[in-house]
Amino acid sequence: MTPETGTRRTRSDPGTETVVPGRPQGLGTFAGVFTPSILTILGVIMYLRFGWVVGNVGLLGTLLVVTLATSITLLTALSVAAIATDQRVRIGGAYYMISRSLGLETGGAVGIPLFVAQGLSVALYTVGFAESVAEVFPTSDVRLVGIITTVAVAALALVSARAAIRAQYIIMGAIALSLISLVAGGSLPESPMGVTGPPVDDAVPFWQVFAVFFPAVTGIMAGVNMSGDLAEPEKSLPRGTFAAIGTGYLIYMILPVILALRVSAETLVSDPLVMRQISFWGDAIVLGVWGATLSSAVGSILGAPRVLQALARDGVLPRALGWLGRGSGPEDEPRLGTILTLGLALVAVWFGNLNVIAPVLTMFFLTTYGVLNVAAGVEGFLGSPSFRPRFRVHWAFSLLGALGCISVMLLINALATAVAAALVLTVFLWLERRGMQATWGDVRRGLWMTLTRAGLLRLNRSGDDPRNWRPHFLVLSGAPQRRWHLVELADALSHGRGLLTVATVVPEDSVDTARRRALESSIQEFMLKRGVQGLTRVMPAPNYLAGAERLVDAYGLGPLTPNTVLLGASQQTEHLERYCDVIEYLYGHRRNVLVVREETGLGFGDRAVIDVWWGGLQGNGSLLMILAYLLRTSLPWRNARVRLKMVAETPEAADATRKNMEELVAATRMGLETQVVTSGGRPFHDILVESASDADLVLMGMRRPEEPGGYADYYRDLQLRTEGLPTTVFVLAGEEITFRDVLFRGPSQE
Repeated sequence: MTPETGTRRTRSDPGTETVVPGRPQGLGTFAGVFTPSILTILGVIMYLRFGWVVGNVGLLGTLLVVTLATSITLLTALSVAAIATDQRVRIGGAYYMISRSLGLETGGAVGIPLFVAQGLSVALYTVGFAESVAEVFPTSDVRLVGIITTVAVAALALVSARAAIRAQYIIMGAIALSLISLVAGGSLPESPMGVTGPPVDDAVPFWQVFAVFFPAVTGIMAGVNMSGDLAEPEKSLPRGTFAAIGTGYLIYMILPVILALRVSAETLVSDPLVMRQISFWGDAIVLGVWGATLSSAVGSILGAPRVLQALARDGVLPRALGWLGRGSGPEDEPRLGTILTLGLALVAVWFGNLNVIAPVLTMFFLTTYGVLNVAAGVEGFLGSPSFRPRFRVHWAFSLLGALGCISVMLLINALATAVAAALVLTVFLWLERRGMQATWGDVRRGLWMTLTRAGLLRLNRSGDDPRNWRPHFLVLSGAPQRRWHLVELADALSHGRGLLTVATVVPEDSVDTARRRALESSIQEFMLKRGVQGLTRVMPAPNYLAGAERLVDAYGLGPLTPNTVLLGASQQTEHLERYCDVIEYLYGHRRNVLVVREETGLGFGDRAVIDVWWGGLQGNGSLLMILAYLLRTSLPWRNARVRLKMVAETPEAADATRKNMEELVAATRMGLETQVVTSGGRPFHDILVESASDADLVLMGMRRPEEPGGYADYYRDLQLRTEGLPTTVFVLAGEEITFRDVLFRGPSQE
């Protein structure tokens, strides 16, 4: 592999990240950061649109535009400095920082638009160069000059990044000469605008002017995008970036004063090269314009392919575009990406002009700046032990920068902001659907840990409230592939309202820690493929029943301890006694118990009818109603009929029971049907079998273990009496909670 500075995801092993140390002969602060940054800042907008800005919003308005734009850039630079001094920033610059902090999906969602913005920037500067050529040579074709210039700039970048950087030293001299000539020049023979003079009559609104100007202060991205070519990016990026921002701000605060004191508002707006007229040596301005536009174009065409290269190496781009990650020569130049960037820029040159391209770039750059600030702000706020930047910035400054970016985007154009947000979100969702995996940790886990911690502590302080009850399931499924119906039922009952944990007990002498984690990951993957979101737990134990007890004793965290345990019915008579001991154990530890009895292959039928055999609100009755409601409101069981059933001895008793049930059901607002069956002396077993002939699921209560009589004998009899039924769930309410308070908003009802 050729020497490189970057992170490469190999094709043979997509989960492997190869990190190659930075080259000792890499670029320094001045050459690698300050030079491309300041030359991009002092670019086409300064020479060809600064007069237009002053003429439209006045001197004071221009100073406000410059200060506001620079403030956003400065806040972003603080965030960049914090990230850059915490980690080795490699090829890709802003994309690399975002992806390593907020994840591949967020990095890619911003990195792809950032590449497009950088590619369009090339067009912005070459079109600006072409316009200035046309001002000097009126017979020139702006489009043709722009195309030739774009190709020439790309050719220089293809030769070598170092050659392009060296060429910029000459350009910097030309810009300096032009600025000296401007300061030494004089006024036009007309009334100048003055310090407090009004703008032109048909002035462009303030925020539209801001949108055109803002790309003038986005030059810091030119330095950031060269991070992979720096010898010491953690030192060079902060120093070079702050120096460029300070230098640019000083110049941008002086130039408007010169323009306002020497030229009228009308001329400032109408003449893009007005600086040439008021300079000591007018042609120096032309040289400055040409130098600035060409240097800015070079900076952009050096940066854009490197973002693209990083995206390809991280596997963010489609596999078919993986070739864009390859570098060429000993410098690992992204020449293939440069050619693609050239194509994008040529299209923009053919169709665009400065005032159209600039606002588009503003939206893309503000989006990138905003996300960079969010990344640094979240890292600082979380206080992760792994985040230890040498350059410390309080998280409030970073979040203020993010808020500033969003606010300015909305003020410029709310519709364009929505379009930019939709684009980023679309790319994010596309990347998320691809299920991308990074080999590095990012801030998202830390963020969720912080929020979870705060939530747990708050829940622990608030105490139990029956009206906020949620079912937190512990499913003792064994191998879930074999007893998937248990997981399926628990998922339908919890469906986004409670936590679901699928637990498997394995022989304690057959697994070590690594094997246990591998099994948990395998089960997790199996669940996700079937659309079930939940936690997994593998518990080593001498046997299944001992493992169940261990899980109840040890599993859970504070208020999020599982309150409901779901078991498969035991069909092994030799283990019946021990199985019933487990039920008693669970009940004794105040857990609700659900035992699912399924005839082999029967499943849940059409999921259209649920029978709930009810004995009133006392005991298991309230929990049975809640479970039926939860099941009915889940997606698999949507619109299922829930029949709340009771048995009465006589028709008279049946009428009274039916009336009470209907009043109660109306009060619960659950939409349940009520049915009262007159026994007429028939055994309950016969009534049960007959009534459940068209049901898909039957819910029944179980006797409490604390009641007299052997529980194993009771359970054996319960199994016999329910033979021939559809899939049946036996429910035992063990939690220390009045489930009637979950049913009613008002006082408990009998």
